[in-house]
Amino acid sequence: MKVKKIAVIGAGVCGLGAIKSCLEEGLEPTCFEKGSDIGGLWRYEETPDSGRAGIYKSLTCNTSKEMTAFSDYPVPDHFPNYMHNSKMMEYLRMYARHFGLMQHIEFLAKVCSVRRCPDFSSSGQWRVVVEVDGKQKSYIFDGVMICSGRYTEKHLPLQEFAGIQEFRGRYLHSREYKHPDAFAGKRVVVIGIGNSGADVAVEISRVAEQVFLSTRRGAWIWKRVWDDGNPMDTVVCTRYNRAVQKLLPSFLINRWAENKLNTQFNHANYGLQAAHRVFSYKTVFSDDLPNRIITGRVLMKPNVKEFTKTSAIFEDGTEENVDVVLFATGYTFSFPFLEDDLAILGSQHSMYKFVFPPQLEKPTLAFLGILQPAGALIPTSELQSRWVVRVFQGLKKLPSETDMMAEVNRRKMKMAREFMESPRDAHRVQYIDYMDEIASELGVKPSLFSLLLWDAKLAKEVFYGPCTPYQYRLQGPGKWTGARAAILTQRDRILKPLRTRVLQPSGSSSSRWLWVARVCAVLFLSASVVIITQMVLEPEKNQALRFEVYQKETVNELM
Repeated sequence: MKVKKIAVIGAGVCGLGAIKSCLEEGLEPTCFEKGSDIGGLWRYEETPDSGRAGIYKSLTCNTSKEMTAFSDYPVPDHFPNYMHNSKMMEYLRMYARHFGLMQHIEFLAKVCSVRRCPDFSSSGQWRVVVEVDGKQKSYIFDGVMICSGRYTEKHLPLQEFAGIQEFRGRYLHSREYKHPDAFAGKRVVVIGIGNSGADVAVEISRVAEQVFLSTRRGAWIWKRVWDDGNPMDTVVCTRYNRAVQKLLPSFLINRWAENKLNTQFNHANYGLQAAHRVFSYKTVFSDDLPNRIITGRVLMKPNVKEFTKTSAIFEDGTEENVDVVLFATGYTFSFPFLEDDLAILGSQHSMYKFVFPPQLEKPTLAFLGILQPAGALIPTSELQSRWVVRVFQGLKKLPSETDMMAEVNRRKMKMAREFMESPRDAHRVQYIDYMDEIASELGVKPSLFSLLLWDAKLAKEVFYGPCTPYQYRLQGPGKWTGARAAILTQRDRILKPLRTRVLQPSGSSSSRWLWVARVCAVLFLSASVVIITQMVLEPEKNQALRFEVYQKETVNELM
């Protein structure tokens, strides 16, 4: 049987997972990367390529390493739990080398167009035109995996801010921000309180004269460090917690989380009170923002009403002189190389499980990583890839177009009930639910009942422990023999980078003396209770004896 050729567009985290999945399934992938290196979003550059998100030098992952890893390649145990972008790049290079992915990537190759072949209804093939060194070349592929991501075009809504064109200072998008040096001594207003907005405001506030953080609807601030110092997602993202959430009404779950976050600091007092429930809108991570607010380095402000030549006027009527305006207003995504994309995707980019366009006669085009999971993207897009290649091979069938559209509409209705309406957040999914959904399509969803019967120790960690990607390698296609060990040792890898101070032998001696002291204290308290009890009961005994003697004397006198 002829080996099918697959085009993979983009060599970021989604593209690497797609190449690996193709090789696992016996397909022949060719990855086109317009940059000079792998990594996509995580590759730091002072001047990023057009059509690619730019990151700032200090960017650190918001999901911990155990939750972020590829499902059959754990992050090294000595790596920090939350990886800086340079560490993430190091991990991606290790992954690419380990599985021999680099030889399947063509760098500095810009995809110009992707269009259906004339006989697409029977062949399902695509013609892909690629430009290298100024010359275009045409290829025919049996399938296409689009892995260019959702952070391609910056969203800069200047039309919403009156007077911005007359503003004499500098304005820029967070894509262009790299480090805080250029903002030393400046008065800066940051517009938008997503993860980038919070990070940038905190970092700039260390050198700026003053930073104003402007937000329309406020935000709930989560911290990476959670109970007992554990990474937040390893504590919150468990199958047990998800089971509880499904049993309880959403208002109780929201109230619990909001109370939890408010115990760290009162959001209303800090000017951060959100206009939405905590789980109905995107999550914002910042360990440092409350500290910068309480020290006055960051001042929270409502939305900007208008700009003058030298100042910003906010909706509460206050006016502040500013030198720089930084728009942390996010990104939009587009596929300029995809010809006739409206016919393929529809006006709302409606795709079956956020992967397959329902309207195509043949399921040979797939989009990976354009959703927004409430968790890590790497394992989500990797699982999508594993499903896609099985569909490309004809080993898994998709429903009819009617059934797929019905499922798309049901999902939209469900999301409308659960999440706040936002055009740029229309692809949000609950992490464990979506992972299990795709895993069920693929046949790799872990069976808790089976594990409970045959491996109770593993079942306990799968249910109560963090829902790590290794769970989706325990069974079915792509089963990995190291999955069980990876799950049972995940807590060791979490602790390894934290325990960098080796305790001296005297520490163990002190520990033993501490236990001796505790035992002595318990014995002392026990003895005290006995003595006090006797002191209380002794007068009662004496009184009883005196009463008994009195009775005997009275009887004798009467006789």
